[in-house]
Amino acid sequence: MTAVDTMSPEQLAAAETTLRRGTWAITGGAVLFSVLTVTPLVERVTPAEWQWTAPILPLVVDTAVVIVVRLDSTVSRLGGSTGGWPAVLRWLTGVFTLLLNIGDSALKRDLVGVAVHSVAPLLLIATAEAGLAYRRRIAVQLEQLERSRQEAAERSRLEAEARRERERAEREREQQAREQREQEAREHAAALEREAREFEAQQRREEREHAAALEQQRADREERARREEQARADRERAEQQQREARERAVREQREREQREAREHAAAAAAAAREHSTPRAVNGGERPALTAVAAESVNKMSESQARSYVESFLPGEKTVRALADETGWSVGWVSARLREQREPSVALVPAAAGADR
Repeated sequence: MTAVDTMSPEQLAAAETTLRRGTWAITGGAVLFSVLTVTPLVERVTPAEWQWTAPILPLVVDTAVVIVVRLDSTVSRLGGSTGGWPAVLRWLTGVFTLLLNIGDSALKRDLVGVAVHSVAPLLLIATAEAGLAYRRRIAVQLEQLERSRQEAAERSRLEAEARRERERAEREREQQAREQREQEAREHAAALEREAREFEAQQRREEREHAAALEQQRADREERARREEQARADRERAEQQQREARERAVREQREREQREAREHAAAAAAAAREHSTPRAVNGGERPALTAVAAESVNKMSESQARSYVESFLPGEKTVRALADETGWSVGWVSARLREQREPSVALVPAAAGADR
């Protein structure tokens, strides 16, 4: 790999600029030197009336040199080949310039003059050939660099397109993923809302059922209370009726016993009157008999008195009232009431007899 292969396009362009400027500088100097050197030679070989045409010949030759240099530069920059005739023209112009520049010194057999005047033409010929080679090499390198640049640009374009395609595909995937997430979020929100509605409906249904159950329980309690109240009223009415029936039975029994006692007392009194004479001696016993008869008239039998006392609730009547109504003693009535409060206590007939 040469140094040209490693140069950048900017460096190659700078080198070509330097070559072009140097070539034109050498060409200009050689043309000027050739005109100044060749014109005296042409004047000596030209008739006196045509000596004014002496500068034309070096100008024509130098113009050919300029054309060769300029066109070679353009063709080499285009990367083409000029063929054989441009080479012939290039060498002809170079040889003609050399011969014209050394002609005067050669005719005078001045070798130093020949050497000195051959410098500019030879330098011009070498510069033209070297410049052509340089330009061709630079053109090839520039072409390679341009091709590499185009390839790199194409690769960059393809990579950019591929990157844009990847980005577009990524955006599409992200858009699809975002739409899917949004769809899932909407479905989840709809499911939550549906579950909330179902839960609220379930709660309202349970509340209605609970309210209905409470209402049913309240109605049942009211019905049960009403039935209990009715049963209690019926029971109390039945007890009242039973109590009234017992009281009526007791009254009737007592009235019957009192009536029987009065009848018995009347019979006893009649019998006593019939036997009043024999019993006069025992007149002291009549008050006692009369008291016993009166007591027997107002006093209930034990079973009647017991039923009469039990027909009343505790506290409904006083002990004294019950004793007065039954004709039994306060102690006996108290014992019956105690037995009524304490049903497990056995009846003591001896105590009843003692109270009597």
